[in-house]
Amino acid sequence: MTQNKTRKKNAAATSAEADAPISIGRRSDRLRLRAAWMYHVEEMTQSAIADALGIGRVTVVRLLSDARDRHEVRISLSRNVSELTALEMALERAFGIGEAVVAPLSSREADPTGPIAAATGQFVSEFLQPGMKIGVGWGKTLHQALHFISDRQIPDISVVSLLGGIVKAKQYNPTEFAWQFSRLLQSECFLLPAPALVDSIETKRTLIERCGLSEIFDVARSLDTVLLSVGGMTADATAYRFGYFSEQDRLSLIKEGAVGDLLYYFYGLDGRLVDHPTNERVMAIPVESLSAAPNRILTSGGPNKVDAIIGGIRMVKPTVFITDEVTASSMLQAVGVPNP
Repeated sequence: MTQNKTRKKNAAATSAEADAPISIGRRSDRLRLRAAWMYHVEEMTQSAIADALGIGRVTVVRLLSDARDRHEVRISLSRNVSELTALEMALERAFGIGEAVVAPLSSREADPTGPIAAATGQFVSEFLQPGMKIGVGWGKTLHQALHFISDRQIPDISVVSLLGGIVKAKQYNPTEFAWQFSRLLQSECFLLPAPALVDSIETKRTLIERCGLSEIFDVARSLDTVLLSVGGMTADATAYRFGYFSEQDRLSLIKEGAVGDLLYYFYGLDGRLVDHPTNERVMAIPVESLSAAPNRILTSGGPNKVDAIIGGIRMVKPTVFITDEVTASSMLQAVGVPNP
């Protein structure tokens, strides 16, 4: 009797999965193409694909069937699709990333900011779910991504700014980005009302403990998702364009091994914070809180950021990484992985 009930329960579950519609949109397209790549190119079993993608085996069968019906799979995937998919999967293996998204470029010399921003906006729009608490960083890429994020209300979502503000802002400001992002989603927003960099660690402690900022640091400990970007160490990098850091600061950070910054935290190629006074004076959510978020989306690219991105990946270990195809190839080359 018990065995019969178990068989019926399993059959019902299989039937329910078979009848469940696959979500419409870009993410379902990506899922279909990734399943097709794993099955036809890497010769993975359907069960192994289901485990890798976090879906049921019946769904894998349907995705493979849809790929054939759409003529996306004949002898091989189309050239453009296969090249980008191969880069994505190579990045995932080389850096231990859950999902990589690689945006195409018109040429190797093209500015990747726009394509990465578009891919980021589209991904985030489809990723966000009701009830999420998302912390956001800042930077040129994220600022441009606002143009590609769907303008829709998501119930019970909260946006948290992860960095203090810039006193003398030019094109964008950390707190302004968080506010604009929350307006798009029609959600509540938690801002960090303090300068991005203060004069001493004592001032930082006072602001947090005595000036009411401890609340936002407490909120940040329970984030569902963080959306981050990294900056490089060149003189024209975002971190140096707002006057908080001098050329002497930049050179001293490089001397200590810094390859990039994330929320004004400077780190080395190994992903560890460098031993520099700047890291103690940053009014930003601690790296430990960022790394503890279940979903960590890192988006960045460009020829001068390869080391910064690799170090950033090693520091926060993103579950999702969004970049362009040229940067992806350079990253693989930097760690000795042949380009697919």
